[in-house]
Amino acid sequence: MRLKPGSSVTFLCLSAAFSFVCFTAWSRSRGSGLDMYQSQFLELHQRLLYAEKENKKRSRELSIVLDAIKRVVAERLNSTANHTDAMKWKVLNLTSKLPLHLTNIHYYLPHLREHENSLYPNVVIGQGRTGVSLVMGIPTVKRGKQSYLLGTLNSLFYEMTAEQKNDCVVVIFVAEVNAEYVNSIAESVKTSFPNEVQSGVIEVISPLASYYPDLSNLKETFGDSKERVRWRTKQNLDYSFLMLYAQPKGTFYLQKHCEGQKAYVRIRSKPSLFQHVGIHSSLAGKIQNLKDKDFGKNMLHKAHVNPPAKVTTSLRIFQQYTLEKAYEGMDCFWAFSPTAGDYILFTFLQPLKVDGYLFRSGNMEHPGDKLFNTTIEVWPAAETELLKDAVGHGDTVNYQTTKDGYLKIGTFDNGIAEGIISPSVGKIQAIRLSIHSDSPVWALLSEILIKTS
Repeated sequence: MRLKPGSSVTFLCLSAAFSFVCFTAWSRSRGSGLDMYQSQFLELHQRLLYAEKENKKRSRELSIVLDAIKRVVAERLNSTANHTDAMKWKVLNLTSKLPLHLTNIHYYLPHLREHENSLYPNVVIGQGRTGVSLVMGIPTVKRGKQSYLLGTLNSLFYEMTAEQKNDCVVVIFVAEVNAEYVNSIAESVKTSFPNEVQSGVIEVISPLASYYPDLSNLKETFGDSKERVRWRTKQNLDYSFLMLYAQPKGTFYLQKHCEGQKAYVRIRSKPSLFQHVGIHSSLAGKIQNLKDKDFGKNMLHKAHVNPPAKVTTSLRIFQQYTLEKAYEGMDCFWAFSPTAGDYILFTFLQPLKVDGYLFRSGNMEHPGDKLFNTTIEVWPAAETELLKDAVGHGDTVNYQTTKDGYLKIGTFDNGIAEGIISPSVGKIQAIRLSIHSDSPVWALLSEILIKTS
């Protein structure tokens, strides 16, 4: 069938109109989809802005709360050590001070609403030291086998300088509520570390019994036994208490463990800077063989390059720990208990100009095997060297002389003898360590350093 020209034009117009309508409908549907996504993105953006605003608000409120806690702790630390009821610290009313969304401590530990004093420790030993660079927390509990606390403290303070001690505080948290046991720990710390206690480096604290909730009906998780769940829960509470107390005292916090656990980190120091002490956990029946095989290899003695010398001693040497090995930096020197008149002698192969010296007794494993009442003495190579005084060197020699001609230039203090030698002494032929009284402990030299020009 043939179409007329007018009909053809009409058909083409209708086709074009239909195509336009379809394209318009498709465009509108596509546009509405884009509008929907744009609307969702805008809504998400608004939500993120609101969340950021709320987060800043919460941070400000949290800072206010932390400042309030710091002030209360500082007030208590500055108060008298008398712990009678009449002298108790002012307690922060956490129920009224904390914003509603920060009272989750009461949500998880609701019993604290009735025992607000429980957030503050019983300070058994402490000088209230604050403003240090490093706070080290050491939690300890009563265990059936043995305590590793004193060994941990010995290794911690070994080789720590006076400057380092002045810029740190060690907080021992005795996580027990038995007053007799807590006081016994405090007394042992006082006896073993009197200087550190007096200077304020060491603090000993304990919690109140009301700090702990009822731990007898805990939900068993991770397949652990009821006893292990209780132990794990109490440990978390102990760590939280210790950190809360330590937080306002310094800039950095380091927690050590008397029975500890090895920290698995990607970057390790070899040999390790810290070592797990002991094998008996506070959890009954748990054994922890966590000693690093490379720890302690270079810590029990420190090697130095010393000038050639003949070494002799009147001390009775224990096994292979000879004076020769110690002088050469191969091992420590270890001997049975010294008696008055014993000596350690270093005779140089030729006279030397000696600038200074360092002798360190005891080490991390045997910190008590130190030299006591022991003097450092030198034998001048020529008597004329000794006569040089302030005219030639600008200083004066005030050294005492022994009966056999040695000059007393120093003495051991807390197991360490270190000093410089006046140039007026001149060249030296020998250095002697003279012991003047019987010792109840063995003697161990872990470091020998003779500084020469």
